[in-house]
Amino acid sequence: QGQLVESGGGLVQPGGSLRLSCAASGSIRSIGTMRWYRQAPGKERDVVATITNGGITNYADSVKGRFTISRDNVKNTVYLQMNSLKPEDTAVYYCNADLSRSGTMTWNNYWGQGTQVTVSS
Repeated sequence: QGQLVESGGGLVQPGGSLRLSCAASGSIRSIGTMRWYRQAPGKERDVVATITNGGITNYADSVKGRFTISRDNVKNTVYLQMNSLKPEDTAVYYCNADLSRSGTMTWNNYWGQGTQVTVSS
């Protein structure tokens, strides 16, 4: 709760762009894989993109070529650049990350609060 904070959602027209941000708070020893999910009303929460701590990325077929996931390890932040947006991209977007806190060897998984993305003309 409150350990991953998202921002950047909003309303855009088809073909437009948005960039989502998700920042991890607190004293952190290491951040593992970071992920973006999305969930439309009445549908399952599906993975959109992932990035390892080494920068290896993977994308869902539905967003490949349009979305780019990246991370800034100094700012402890993951981004999702969304271009050529379609109405089908409308959903609540959630970030997710594996974190190891300073002073521990314990890894835990955390979720952001979600941010609404609406693509409509």
